[in-house]
Amino acid sequence: MVHHAVINVSIEPSLKPTSHQFRAEPQIKDLSLMEGWHKVQRPPSHLFFLVARLENVDLLPLGANNVLVKMLAAPINPSDINMIQGTYAILPDLPAVGGNEGVAQVVEVGSQVKSLKTGDWVIPKDAGLGTWRTEAVLAENDVISLPNDIPLLSAATLGVNPCTALRMLSDFEDLKPGDSVIQNAANSGVGQAVIQIAAARGINSINVVRDRPEFTQLSDRLKAIGATHVIKEEALRRPEIKELFKICPKPKLALNGVGGKSATELLRHLQLGGSMVTYGGMAKQPVTVPVSALIFKDVKVRGFWVTQWKKDHSKDERAFRVMLDELCNLIKQGKLTAPACTEVGLQDYSKALDAAMQPFTSAKQILIM
Repeated sequence: MVHHAVINVSIEPSLKPTSHQFRAEPQIKDLSLMEGWHKVQRPPSHLFFLVARLENVDLLPLGANNVLVKMLAAPINPSDINMIQGTYAILPDLPAVGGNEGVAQVVEVGSQVKSLKTGDWVIPKDAGLGTWRTEAVLAENDVISLPNDIPLLSAATLGVNPCTALRMLSDFEDLKPGDSVIQNAANSGVGQAVIQIAAARGINSINVVRDRPEFTQLSDRLKAIGATHVIKEEALRRPEIKELFKICPKPKLALNGVGGKSATELLRHLQLGGSMVTYGGMAKQPVTVPVSALIFKDVKVRGFWVTQWKKDHSKDERAFRVMLDELCNLIKQGKLTAPACTEVGLQDYSKALDAAMQPFTSAKQILIM
């Protein structure tokens, strides 16, 4: 039996940290943990932890409709952390291999596989595949191929953030060259993809970031990849924002990855009839919609989750393929680059997880296999 290394996430009672641990909803005291995800009753005297650790496990045999892949690189995204913590909308049975995104190379194909061949690069079609591992035997239909002449880090980070950015820029408002979009969390992976795709389409982007000591350097970096304007969150509430709209049209579209007051401020600056699309909630605060925005500006408040989009289009691979082709063409033209990344060996996964959870994170952690 062939073995391969995986980062397995499991649950166990613990009074002392023994490896990389995530407190499992400690405020819940009486329960089956995480609403039925784990049918484990927790004694009041114990803390239960979700534990991520590197293990060697057996590789499944290759079936007729399977492919054997070697993982090349896989990022650590906020949704991966949420899944480990048990707060994400999709929760796998435990133990489970962590990671929802990454790129792999096909090493061997089963006898009935038609769409893939040895040497192809592939990414997961959907969340929950478990990408933090060295190798895997997967169903042919669980992955989709990419050109292998794009940068490795671009391929590894293509399936979630750039897809989210493209869909939000395409599916909610009919944006034309010269129109504007405003977004918070502009330094996030989605935010950086929004900046670049908008620039490629001739769309102005107004990019809101939290104040920080290195704001000027961050602003310069975002402008270098195509940001039209970069402003601090406080500026949304100041009179000078009116000066900006003298040189830049008010936005038709607002993209919210934060929630709370930041989302409310985005709403205030939308055009009449514009849309705010929420795709994240980093502030862990609800979105408050002013009554005046609904009555007098007829704004639309929507949500987007790329995993649901993929499920909705799972029976028609052409839509996903068209989207990936558009993104890969932008990459080849130099118009879409991967976010700032820190490459970390799989054996150093614990350091990467710690770094991924730090505030004001400027680089995405990428596990290199």
